[in-house]
Amino acid sequence: MTLDDILVSLFPGGHDVGKSDGLLLGSGLLKNGGRAAVIGVADRTPLGVDGAIRLSARLLDVLEHGGSDPILVLVDSDSQRMSKRDELLGLNEFLAHLAKCLVFADMQGRSTVALLYGHTAAGAFIATALATRALVALPGAAPAVMDLPSMSKVTKLSVEILEEKAKSTPVFAPGLDNLAQTGAVLATWDEKVSLADQLQALLARTPESGDRRDRLGKTRCGRLKAADIAERVHGLATRSQ
Repeated sequence: MTLDDILVSLFPGGHDVGKSDGLLLGSGLLKNGGRAAVIGVADRTPLGVDGAIRLSARLLDVLEHGGSDPILVLVDSDSQRMSKRDELLGLNEFLAHLAKCLVFADMQGRSTVALLYGHTAAGAFIATALATRALVALPGAAPAVMDLPSMSKVTKLSVEILEEKAKSTPVFAPGLDNLAQTGAVLATWDEKVSLADQLQALLARTPESGDRRDRLGKTRCGRLKAADIAERVHGLATRSQ
């Protein structure tokens, strides 16, 4: 599906989402009559300091105006922008600020949903899609926290070894199926069915308190230890208070 097709399917009642410099800003009319605030990254654009602060400003503006409109994050990005300028300006802080804005929106009772419809990787992935309460994807989406060649440079293991490990350990592997198995991707939507209906069904679900992606990863056998370790750490921390 093209971005235009996705927006029409999400908001058959109309939307005012515009694209500028690879960023998406606007809102759309939900099937139940409400509106959703929309931000995002399109055209596989790398996310730098300028883009991160514009998206953050939009989120804070939405929160300042009050209400309970959900926030939808559409994602088809590259990784974070690899430039000396962005790094010197503190790109990590700008990306962290954007992620905090999404988490803050969730803490204020806003439903935050990311729809991954293309590619995303690294810092851009973490600061947008992974910072929402629920991440869903369309078939063909290509997420990667880190691609295998980059992982090879960090771990000093060959790509061949990492490819072999990826066959049995999803956390080593990029790709939609692997991210779903770890619990990071909640569901893959059916692009042949109304996206508006699927979004409405997701928004209607009673949100769970706290982040439960580690438990989902355990259920799907993608992360067998994370949930148990997190629960043990939480228990030890609260017992000492």
